[in-house]
This record gives sequence, C-alpha cells and structure tokens, in this order.
Amino acid sequence: MRILLTGATGYIGSAVLDRLIEAGHHVVAAVRNDEAAAVVAARGARPAVGDLTDAAWLGTALADVDAAVHAAAPADGAAEFNASVIDTVVGSFSGTGKRFVLTSGLWIYGDGEDIDEDDAPDAPELMAWRLPLEERLLASDVQTAIVTPGVVYGRGRGVLGLITDGPRAASGALTLIGDGEQHWTWVHVDDLARLYLLAVEHPEPLGRLIGSDGSPTSVRAIAEAAAGPAGVVAQSVDATRARFGTAFADALLMDERARGGRARDLGWVPEHTSVLDEVRAARATAA
Repeated sequence: MRILLTGATGYIGSAVLDRLIEAGHHVVAAVRNDEAAAVVAARGARPAVGDLTDAAWLGTALADVDAAVHAAAPADGAAEFNASVIDTVVGSFSGTGKRFVLTSGLWIYGDGEDIDEDDAPDAPELMAWRLPLEERLLASDVQTAIVTPGVVYGRGRGVLGLITDGPRAASGALTLIGDGEQHWTWVHVDDLARLYLLAVEHPEPLGRLIGSDGSPTSVRAIAEAAAGPAGVVAQSVDATRARFGTAFADALLMDERARGGRARDLGWVPEHTSVLDEVRAARATAA
C-alpha cells in the first residue's frame, strides 16, 4: 500500500514510519524542508517537501496514495492546522474508499474510571478544539480511524519525564503533579505504532481506537518508583497550575483509566504492559 504519513520525524510519527516500512508499505513522508527529507529518506520513506496547509499541494499528494496517516503535531496553531488538513482530506478522500487515520488523545474523554471508545467525549479546555474536527470527519464519507492513545512513553521521550524529572524539594523528594493520586492510561510508542498499522490496514472504518497498555497507573506510583528512597511530596492544585499553566495542569490532573477494548477485539496486543517497568529500568541504569 502507498501511504502518505505526516509527522514522520516526530515522536509518534517516527515510530509509525518504522512500523509501516517493516510491514512492506511504501511510505510517502510529508516534510517541511530538505533536512527532514534526508532524515525520512534514510529510514526508507520517499520524502515529499511541502506545506500541509496548502490545500492544492496536499490534495495532489493525497491523489497519489492509497491511504494517509496524520501524526503531525505543530507546537502552535494546532486547531487551524488540523482543520486545514481535514478539510483537504474530506475533499480528496470522500467516496474513494481510501483510509484516513487521524491522531487524537485520550484526554478528549475527560475523567473516567472505565473509559470506552463509545463513551461521549468530555474534553477539557486544552483538547476541546479536537472534538468538532473529529465529529466532522466521522460524519463524512471518508473511511476513518481515529487513534486515541493514552499517555505515550518509550524511546526515552514523552510526557513521562514530567513525572520522573520533576522538581525536587529541599529534602530531595520528587515533586508530584497535584497529589499524584490521579491515574493516567499509558501506551508504549512501539505498541502504538502497531495500532496505527492495524488502523490503516483494516478493511473497515474503525472510528475511535483507544491505545492503552491495559495498566492505568497513578502519577504517585510512577514518581515513587523514580524517586526511590528520596520519596515524593504532593503539590497543591494552585501550585500545579502555576507550574504548567491552568489548561495543561487541569488535563494532567484528570483521572483517566481505559483498557482499549475495541483495539484488543481487533487483535492488537501490547507487548509493553507496565510503564513502571520503564521507570525502574531507567533508574537502575542511572544508578
């Protein structure tokens, strides 16, 4: 299959690129400059240098592929960026049977102890912009899958560092995010890449697919594993908001637990089943 991939030099996108190539697909990696083009070419993709918000350029690129995976995540202007991409995809892929895989995030569901793909999203301020775009795509005539990962970890990157590399109190104790009792749903980036592969290869549109390692784990448990004998110290909500900004902090303070049943029903089985293994291994290596 010939697949257009955005975000191929990013955290998630680079893992997806590796997995698509390993599976024998021909990947066209949309990149912004020649430097990024060299990076993706070295990994086996054919680079296509252009601007994803240029509808004419993206439309031409989409016409030449069998499917597309959108994993690009700009630091600024994400809502406008994604709206532009989705507009072009809907115009190019509607009625063609071509698959489009969009990247979302579990935060769209808000707090929940047993989150399921069919639950109504209840996004916090930070993620609210995603919902109308996703609903528009799901209501369109595009063969759609929306990969909805928990907090992504692995390859030494991701939000995990906000916990393990957090500030230390004068005693040496690691500062928690809030009281640390909130659970986050986790997924290793390599397992997540296999979920993207399933999403793009499956013959039917899949809607939302939650990516979860099956072991939602509290911030406190992770911090304690990272801190060792130094221990941990709680932080007030106000202090957490001052530290991260209100919108980001309120997302980090949510308690979200999901297993990802639909993905498992389709045969996706994570190989990494505990973020604590990653934390303990990193601490042992540093010791």
